[in-house]
Amino acid sequence: MKISIIGLGKMGANMSERLRRAGHDVVGYDRDPDLADVPASLEVWRHGSVVRSWLLDLLAEGLAKDPGLASVRGYADDSGEGRWTVEEAIAHAVPAPAISAALFARFASRQDDSPAMKAIATLRNQFGGHVVQSS
Repeated sequence: MKISIIGLGKMGANMSERLRRAGHDVVGYDRDPDLADVPASLEVWRHGSVVRSWLLDLLAEGLAKDPGLASVRGYADDSGEGRWTVEEAIAHAVPAPAISAALFARFASRQDDSPAMKAIATLRNQFGGHVVQSS
């Protein structure tokens, strides 16, 4: 079995080691290049057999334009559709946990300028042309 693990801290490194000892092919990625098995550019994942997805292609395009996403602020604008959907779900007592979580994640993005939110902002821009705020 081929497995990819993102984050090779205490938990990820131990999981990787146990899986390798069990005979699985494990590819690990970590922001610290000394810990990672694959380059930070994600090119191996895009064209390899571990993971292949359009979202990874979009993120790779964003990283090619701005390695490290230094010029992108990890801030996801609230364009209105998600907010309207959640408000209507509340008004009609319809559970909408996924869209609600996505809306609240946008709000959370306004708190910290994390690398994860920079990646999400880049994906939203590549996916739908959403505005990206400069850092």
